[in-house]
Amino acid sequence: MSRQGNREVDLMLCAILLCLSDWSAAQISYSVSEEVDKGTTVGNLAKDLNIHSQQLEERGFRIVSGYSKTFFEANLRTGALVVNDRIDREELCPNLPKCSLNIEGLLSNPMNIYRIEVTILDVNDNAPSFLEQTHVFNISESSSTGERYPLPIAQDADTGSNSVKTYKLSPNEHFSIDVSSGGDSVSAELVLQKALDREKQPAIKLTLTALDGGKPVRSGTMQILVNVIDVNDNTPLFSKPLYKVRVSENAPLSTTILKLNATDLDEGPHSNIRYFLMKNGNANSAEKFIVIPESGEITVKVPLDYEESNAYELRVQATDQGASPRSGYSKVLVEVVDVNDNSPEISITSLMSPVKESADIGTVVALVTVTDKDGGQNGLTKCKIEDTVPFTLKSNYKNYYSLIVNGFLDRETVSQYNVTITATDEGNPPLSSTAIITVHISDINDNAPRFPESNINIFVEENSKVGDIITRATAQDSDENENAKLTYSLIDNYPKSFPISTVVNINSETGDIVSLQSFNYEELNTFQFKVQATDSGVPPLSSNVTVNVLILDENDNNPTVLAPYSEHGSVNSESIPYSAEAGYFVAKIRAVDADSGYNALLSYHLSEPKGNNLFRIGTSSGEIRTKRRMSDNDLKTHPLVVLVSDNGEPSLSATVSIDVVVVESTADIQTQFRHVPIKEESFSDLNLYLLIAIVSVSVIFLLSLISLIAVKCHRTDGSFSRYSAPMITTHPDGSWSYSKSTQQYDVCFSSDTMKSDVVVFPGPFPPVDGELISINGGDTFTRTQTLPNTDK
Repeated sequence: MSRQGNREVDLMLCAILLCLSDWSAAQISYSVSEEVDKGTTVGNLAKDLNIHSQQLEERGFRIVSGYSKTFFEANLRTGALVVNDRIDREELCPNLPKCSLNIEGLLSNPMNIYRIEVTILDVNDNAPSFLEQTHVFNISESSSTGERYPLPIAQDADTGSNSVKTYKLSPNEHFSIDVSSGGDSVSAELVLQKALDREKQPAIKLTLTALDGGKPVRSGTMQILVNVIDVNDNTPLFSKPLYKVRVSENAPLSTTILKLNATDLDEGPHSNIRYFLMKNGNANSAEKFIVIPESGEITVKVPLDYEESNAYELRVQATDQGASPRSGYSKVLVEVVDVNDNSPEISITSLMSPVKESADIGTVVALVTVTDKDGGQNGLTKCKIEDTVPFTLKSNYKNYYSLIVNGFLDRETVSQYNVTITATDEGNPPLSSTAIITVHISDINDNAPRFPESNINIFVEENSKVGDIITRATAQDSDENENAKLTYSLIDNYPKSFPISTVVNINSETGDIVSLQSFNYEELNTFQFKVQATDSGVPPLSSNVTVNVLILDENDNNPTVLAPYSEHGSVNSESIPYSAEAGYFVAKIRAVDADSGYNALLSYHLSEPKGNNLFRIGTSSGEIRTKRRMSDNDLKTHPLVVLVSDNGEPSLSATVSIDVVVVESTADIQTQFRHVPIKEESFSDLNLYLLIAIVSVSVIFLLSLISLIAVKCHRTDGSFSRYSAPMITTHPDGSWSYSKSTQQYDVCFSSDTMKSDVVVFPGPFPPVDGELISINGGDTFTRTQTLPNTDK
């Protein structure tokens, strides 16, 4: 491809930024002469852009272009646009009447783009030159005055007024020069003014000078040698002064595009014509084609390329074979017909990646330029995006597009897009090309940390070691990097009875929750707090999880015997009459246990002297009764030891000693703990009223107690309601047990109306592992376990 073609591609690439009409201001135009010194001021950007020079430096003003060299740069201190590299107009814009460089000025924060056009002014730094040092004319002496002979055309790399403007011929008596101009081209012809005489002067040497229009004027010369030929007085004549022909750019080599036809009225050798191609200022023309001298057929010599040149002008010469050859001249205009042999080219500039996932619709991601070296319909292109992506192409101007955001971006769903752009021309058949733009999506802090569950339930053993990790609270954050870096902290629940920081601590990095004290179930059996996970984004986001800590009871408390009986270490006494029947009520041992559940479920066991089998004790009630009537062989004093044991693992116990003294009659029985009514022989009205009152009060008490239990069963704690599993168990001996979500009670009623007691045993929390023990009439017990409704 020619230098000019490369320049046009570069200009198109650089013009991408100017196609964003929303960003670009009006175009600023400057002009500067070529070959000026580096640092030469082109214009005052700060003044023309109406921006203070200090703002240019603060906002990072810079010059962007698509050229291989940085011809200009901005002086941020003065606000001037200055020359940064050597500028050669003939190298940048060969054979073009106008030469301009399009550059862009970029300002950041916010981004603004300014288009700047710098016109390169030509200076007269090139002199005209000829392709030949000497050009020979063979002119017959019989040539008539007024005959014209085309002179070689000089070429000048400069343009406009600095290009070739006229020709001069050295003084002589036979020839003059006729200069004609058409458009931008100037040609000259040698005109015979006086008949030639070979005998006087067989050869004439002339000097042809080409002058340009610059100041100062530059010139170039070549020698003209005129050989005076004798007597061949007819010149070959072409059938047309101008031939026009069209040829496809993909025409094979040696393809004949035109057959020249010239005639000579002479006879013999003087009419035998040979054809030649003349060299002229457009040197490429003669190199692309060749003419067969004998036939005049012009054929393709090298491959043609429409994109390199779409037309060629040939000068053809027909020369006869006379002793003094005469030549005729004509022009051939060859038009190259374009074929669709070039696929569109996609150029990506100013790729702004990564793009924030919060980018608004319409945000520019990249600038896309589509070029096609073909012409006409073959050079028209269409551009589209393949697949479904949240981006679209916005047409700015002709083949310039902006890739913009056209949908919602979410890095957590898609972190990278490969946008495939396809450009297709309108040739037949159409050609296409694709380009893939990789757009990375950058993260913003738009996702709060998330715990797997809204509540965490922890079961902690009573008396556990200080410093044990009781659980780990772990959250996940869908963001990345700093936005996903989490720290954990504790939050007290309100209202709060104690600072949570005195009970537990949390590792801010791992979320490990560590106990700061050993827990005592009897003092604190449950508490609640919240763990907050906070990310490191800006602004930070957070979420909470509720932690329910449930203390599991441990059997660490011995049963305690209640008054009036003392524990081991002192002896208590009770009296019974000798006439006592089997089942006679002797005493009732009452004890409590500060533990809960099975650890607080007490059983009573009796130890008598060996050989004595007079008494028994209710395993669950603690009532001591006689097994049989007294006999004369029985002792008068019976030392008994009662063992009270809980149901924990291992079991803890307490003992109490009672001496049972046998007396002769009931009148001798003195005790402060029971008053045995004297049986009356007759059933009086007073006894009836008393019985009715006792039954009524008992019924009312039972109904009230049942109602209270029903209300308690209905009330459930908000935080732990799902653990509630109330259960009531009735025993054959008249006792019953009740279990609720937060406490379990074992209530025992004695069947003896003279010694009715209610003993309440506190149960453990939670009922997930709670068990109920039902005491049967035969001093045995069974366990009823309430299964949890969720996994512990």
